[in-house]
Amino acid sequence: MLAALAGSLVPVNRGWTEPEAGITVYLADNGIHSDIVMPVRAGGLDWTDVVAPHETRGAPRDAPWVAFGSGEEKVYLETPTWWEIRPATIWAALTGGKRVIHAEWVPSPDYAVRQLRLRPEEYRRLWAAIRADLALDPNGKPVRIDHPGYGCCDAFYRSGGRFSALSTCNTWTADKLRIAGVKTALWPPFTGGLLWRYRPT
Repeated sequence: MLAALAGSLVPVNRGWTEPEAGITVYLADNGIHSDIVMPVRAGGLDWTDVVAPHETRGAPRDAPWVAFGSGEEKVYLETPTWWEIRPATIWAALTGGKRVIHAEWVPSPDYAVRQLRLRPEEYRRLWAAIRADLALDPNGKPVRIDHPGYGCCDAFYRSGGRFSALSTCNTWTADKLRIAGVKTALWPPFTGGLLWRYRPT
């Protein structure tokens, strides 16, 4: 807990300041897990060229926002609600399971809790960092996992790396912000240590 506190207080990219104009992205939080919510089309980049709404059960093709999160495979795929989590699943997550990416097409970022504006070059780095975490098939397309999703509008994709108590969903979010050049926490395993730096929505 002391390491988590220290890692959440120590900043990286400490010279970064939020610009007065730019592309706004959002951070969502369910109390345990964070997502990065991005416009589907912004800065000359289009997420539908990478992942697509038609890969879900019913996301509208013109959905304007998409949320990305990272998690451990068993936790994501076998526990649609926290009430269904099992000790073996928790153990797999803490000791090192496979990392997967969750993408959810959303009509609005209003449910998010924090927001920040990025310069175009920062947004491009963030976009590329998330894109680089998607495992690709021989045709260069992200590998969608055969899973129905939690609802109408989400899908899971293969990723590289491992998930563990040291490399959590929230440290993944912080890592993407760090690559973008944004000021963020050095090591925030919990949402509170990640989100406090950014403006409320």
